[in-house]
Amino acid sequence: MKTPEHAVHYLEIVTPDVAAAADLYAKAYGWRFEAEAPELGNARTARLPNGTLCGIRAPMHETEQPVVRTYLRVADLDAAVKRAAELGATVALDRMEIPGRGTIAIYFLGGIQQGLWPV
Repeated sequence: MKTPEHAVHYLEIVTPDVAAAADLYAKAYGWRFEAEAPELGNARTARLPNGTLCGIRAPMHETEQPVVRTYLRVADLDAAVKRAAELGATVALDRMEIPGRGTIAIYFLGGIQQGLWPV
């Protein structure tokens, strides 16, 4: 299933208890998690019926706080990052290549973290 632009492409859940979170989503919603994906910070991933990918991972360093971060699909990553900055967002990660998965960016605005992922 092709996910349209501006829909959620990746739902990232960062938690110190990956097993408990994955177990909850599996039991509550029937999501089936695969083994850890090293390129996604060792996240355990599940493909949802609408095409969204969910990854649950532990913090990658001791200062990383638990967070739920959505990555929206965009046609042009550079244009989307520029527009977010023009609208007052702080660009936290301008672009980062994830081997075999594509390129992402992250911005902060009003206490939320928003990811962008080109279609």
